[in-house]
This record gives sequence, C-alpha cells and structure tokens, in this order.
Amino acid sequence: MGWSLNIGSVAGTAVRIHVTFLLLLAWIFGVQYLSGGPQVAWSSLLFIVLLFLCVLLHEFGHIFTARAFGIRTPDVILLPIGGVSRLERIPEQPSQEFLIAIAGPLVNVVIGLALVFIGGANLSADRLAVIGNADVSMIDRLALVNLFLALFNLIPAFPMDGGRVLRALLATRLGYVHATEVAAMIGQWVAFALGFFGLFGNPLLIFIAIFVHLAASAEAHLVATRAMSHGVPVTAAMVTQYATLTPDEHIDAAIETLLHTSQSEFPVVDGSGRPLGILGRNDIVRALKQRGPDARVADAMTAHIPTMSKDRCLDEAFRLLQEKSVPAVAVVDASERLVGLVTSETIGEMLMLHQALPTGVRFGPWGSAGRSAA
Repeated sequence: MGWSLNIGSVAGTAVRIHVTFLLLLAWIFGVQYLSGGPQVAWSSLLFIVLLFLCVLLHEFGHIFTARAFGIRTPDVILLPIGGVSRLERIPEQPSQEFLIAIAGPLVNVVIGLALVFIGGANLSADRLAVIGNADVSMIDRLALVNLFLALFNLIPAFPMDGGRVLRALLATRLGYVHATEVAAMIGQWVAFALGFFGLFGNPLLIFIAIFVHLAASAEAHLVATRAMSHGVPVTAAMVTQYATLTPDEHIDAAIETLLHTSQSEFPVVDGSGRPLGILGRNDIVRALKQRGPDARVADAMTAHIPTMSKDRCLDEAFRLLQEKSVPAVAVVDASERLVGLVTSETIGEMLMLHQALPTGVRFGPWGSAGRSAA
C-alpha cells in the first residue's frame, strides 16, 4: 500500500505503518499536551501505542492461523482505524475461513483476560464509562479496549472478522458466491446504520461506515470475478495482439511504442519470444526521470512475472494476479514462448460481459464452462 513505511518483519510477514497512523499519534499527543500537559500527553501516546500493539497481535492471530492452512501473508499494515493483513489467497474451505477470521478476536479476548487475571485489571461498569479518562489505570483501559475490539470485530460486516465468520457459516449451506452476496449486503446495511448514528455525534463512525461499505462491495466483486473465471480457458480472456520489447532496447524506444499503441503494459521477451518481464507505463516514466532516455528496458522492467500454460483456466491466472500482486500473467506455449497476456483489465472486461448476460443464458467462454460457483 502506498504512503506506508516498512518497520520490519515478523516470521516472514512485513509490518508496515501508514503515514496517517503517524499523523494520528502526533495529533493525539498535541491535543493531550495542550489540554493536560506533557505527562498526560506521554501517557496517552503510550496507551495508543500499546493499543495498536494489541491490534498487531490480533492480526498475527489471523496470520499464523492462515499459515497453518498453507496461506502466506506477505504484509500487515497499521491504519488509524486498525490493522489489515493481506492474505495471499482466499481460504478454500468455509471451516478454514471461519478459524482464520475468529482467531483475531480470540487473541484480544486472551489479552483482556490475561490483564484481568494476571495483571489485576478492573472491568467494572464505572470503568467502562470513563475509559477515555487518563485517571483510569493503563491496565484497566487496555483490558476493556481489548474486549471491546473482540466484540466490535465480530460485527457481521466486511472487512471486519464478523463478516468473514458470517460468510463461512452461510457458505456451508448457500455456497461461497451466494454466501458472499448475502454477507456483503448485510455489511452494507451495517455500514448504513453506522453512518446514520455517526450523524448524531461521532463523525468517526461515518468514516468507518464508508470504509465498511466500500470493503463489502470490493469483497463481493472479488468473489464474483473468481466465480466467473472458474473453468473458463485462459485463452478466452488473454490479450493476443500486443507490442513487445527486448531487454536491450532503450527507454526512448519504449516511449515510442507507448505513444503509438493503446497498451499500458509491455511484455519484454528474449530472442526466442520467451517472457523475461513486463514494463508498465509507470516504469517507463520512472526510468525516464531517474535514468534518462538511454536507460535500458531491462533496468526498468518488472522481472520474473508469473507464467502459465495456455491449456490452463482463467481462475488460475486470477489467483496468480492476486497472490503475486503483478500487473500481468504471461501465457506461454509448450516451448515457453509468449502467446498472450492476462491482466486485471482483461478479467474486469470478462466480468462485465458475464454480468450482462441474461439469467440462464450461456455464451462464448461460458457456453461449456457454465456459471460455476467456485
């Protein structure tokens, strides 16, 4: 994610902090300093740091559970509204998604109970009413907030864990695609409710509502795309008319090609037509600024893009695009020569055509593949 800083890695997962999170820390420190002095400011800052350490532990609950099912998590990012861990792929079975989703809130429950039984935290109702008061002990506030985080994350709305738990439970009866549609619709209604209550006193709820609504829509779109691509030959969606570049060409040749085609991604091939990498529009602009027009294509391209055989299916290409976070997947023949490209744009166009088909009608690549609910 852009505007984020890498602060290290834990067990192979990069930990990133978004710059807006740092701005939040600075804002909290400044407000508390002006209202209560340096001691209150430092205490509030420490509380927020410890709180987000608990959020990070919550995310690693998801990460380590996902890893038990063979699902890698390249990175986790801390935002002002919480943490987001990026799974390499969607869990294949509802039981796996349920366990991965529930693991995060369970971490918060364990932390909260540990603070009570080991640290002596007080969870009385009067403490809950003044949780934001700096006079309440740090350990009491952390215990209460962890239990609140566990409950809040179980609200049935994407991208919160409750939305994924709901989908996992529904998928056992409705199928994955229909379960996602239902869970996304519920999530959007929850977002509407949060936004409505936010109008009467808490603007942060409006921001959370927008985030939840967009995330629910994105999740439904992602699953619909995967279902659409299931069983469809990759040759039905790959681009076959494109300009290629060689690694020894200069950037000025790439610019010439860019201006005379409608492409935004250019495959780089060797003398035998085997893919070596891909050069995107942003790569060209960056190389031109940093190295000038004499820079070689090989120095600016994204190397080692994933490849797949032309007899494979589109859902595998979609999975590779998601897992590797690359602009394109190269489709090759038996001799490893490039015969086509699959990009997010081509898959998006396929989804648009699929959704335009009347109910029950099969056409083109779906004539034999059908509308499978992967």
